[in-house]
Amino acid sequence: MAVPKKKTSRYRKGKRRSHYYLMLPSLSRCSRCGKACRPHAICDACGYYAGKRVLVDLGEEASAS
Repeated sequence: MAVPKKKTSRYRKGKRRSHYYLMLPSLSRCSRCGKACRPHAICDACGYYAGKRVLVDLGEEASAS
């Protein structure tokens, strides 16, 4: 089994791990309601995507029939 001969310094370890960081998700505004939502995804608040109704609440569907 391979064992390192010398201790890895904090600087070298930090350089190796420099891309291991958390990134905030990118957000855009819904064109219909203005709430923040992820781009290219259905808006959680109003249920629209690209100007079309995608999500329909079960309560609204039952009352429409």
